[in-house]
Amino acid sequence: MKAKHIQSFMAVALLALAASCTDLDVNIESQYTEFPDSELAAEAKAANAYYAMRGPLGRHYNIAQTLSSDETMSFSFNGSDYYDNGERIHIALHSWTPDDVAIGYWESLTGGITTCNSLINEMGGDGVDATATIRAVRAYYLWVLMDSYGDVPLLDHVLAEDEAIDRAPRADIARFIESELLAVIDRLPTDVNISTYGKPTRWMADALLAKLYLNWAVYTCGDVAAYTPAASNNKLNDAVAVCDDIIASGKFDLTDSYMTKFNPENGAHIKDFIYAMPFDRETQQGMTYARFWTHRNGNTGFYGVTLPSSVGGCLAVNPEFADKFNLPGDDRNEQIIGGPLFVRDPNTYKATTTPWIVNGQQVTLTKDVTLDRLDETMPVDNTPHGGRSQGYRSIKFYMDLKTTAAQSRNQSNDVPIFRYADILLMKAEAILRGATATNGDTPTSLINRIRDYVHAPQITQAPTLDDLLDERAREFADENWRRNDLIRFGKFEDDWGYKHIINPSAKTERYRRIFPVPTYILNTNTNWSQNDRY
Repeated sequence: MKAKHIQSFMAVALLALAASCTDLDVNIESQYTEFPDSELAAEAKAANAYYAMRGPLGRHYNIAQTLSSDETMSFSFNGSDYYDNGERIHIALHSWTPDDVAIGYWESLTGGITTCNSLINEMGGDGVDATATIRAVRAYYLWVLMDSYGDVPLLDHVLAEDEAIDRAPRADIARFIESELLAVIDRLPTDVNISTYGKPTRWMADALLAKLYLNWAVYTCGDVAAYTPAASNNKLNDAVAVCDDIIASGKFDLTDSYMTKFNPENGAHIKDFIYAMPFDRETQQGMTYARFWTHRNGNTGFYGVTLPSSVGGCLAVNPEFADKFNLPGDDRNEQIIGGPLFVRDPNTYKATTTPWIVNGQQVTLTKDVTLDRLDETMPVDNTPHGGRSQGYRSIKFYMDLKTTAAQSRNQSNDVPIFRYADILLMKAEAILRGATATNGDTPTSLINRIRDYVHAPQITQAPTLDDLLDERAREFADENWRRNDLIRFGKFEDDWGYKHIINPSAKTERYRRIFPVPTYILNTNTNWSQNDRY
């Protein structure tokens, strides 16, 4: 059951309530003059605040996080088709500017925070239990802003008309997020069911705190370009503690098979999902990941059906990243396809033994991408067995096969934000970095819990941090965490794909660990200055 059904029920309930209130002769003194103090009314009001991240997560946030990492490259066909003003290629080459649309999701988040602030004010303020979930999701939006852009405004109240607000240091934002989550965590829901799916719970707050603590040295470093992985982090034991809170709850596990967790049928029943963004091709649109991965001919080789709308086919897995999927028997290998392609069964989503034939020839994806010329348009030719077949592709978020042309490639795959698997690997990393081990867990045992459920070989010796980073690559590909991981590990400027060839300066531009403030934001806030060196 998808979360959309809860929202549909809420809408029907409110319509029924409205339909029953049609007596125009009711005494005005009997009407509500304050927001109704009921769970149903509070839930309806709060729903407006929960999903401000849906738009960015469905497209541009995903592009910014994934293509800026070593996971993915983008190219154009013949230097123009799907170049799209460099929307994706600039991110992959680390040559983005304040005008690039992919890093322009600032306003979606500040809009969500403004909605949260208004609701907190209307519902009685910070001290009211009903506002705890609103404060938690506001903390998440602030975290996304801070993680992406560095110094951001600390929007913790309803702004007065013409009130000017400045950007606060990133470290101050990190401390505020921590204080907010700690203030509300004991008042957040602890149930894990369809009614709390896609909404803040105690476990969501724990997971966000774990991310905050694991990256504490990054966020509190005065200059992002000066950060190194050797920086001291006094929050590692705190990271272990919040991970332990989730583990001890017993509410999450790894019983779902790897690929099924990301299919269009995923939802509240997935026991690995701590916090996820619900998407639906009809009512909760915006998730279109598959369109950019799909080969531009026929589509049946990827998904077993012919899609009703055109696709981009302009993303490819970087060869260096594809090489990490090398463990025998690992279910995670299935998320990346390459080599000769076979028609896929639309019922099982698995490849059949029938070759996928286009123009009389089986489509074969090459791992390497060979450009027609080395320039920032990243051109390949637009032929079925040439440029269109270059690069391995991701089918992790398998296309929603029920999508119609009218729904314009929107998918019903919910996107996980925090997963139980991440909690295990974050605990392992914190211990590797110096935290005290608890409950008999070791980095080896924690990684082997992951290896066990994906049927990959167990590790037999203590892992290094590089081993753990590779495990995170396999587990969380295309889940918007790789940029965050590479920065923390000091590898964001490493060589991969064509980034360092077409844009050699990317090797040393450490200021790109945060994105620039979008131009349209600076045009409105003329008292602000751009992030250093942009």
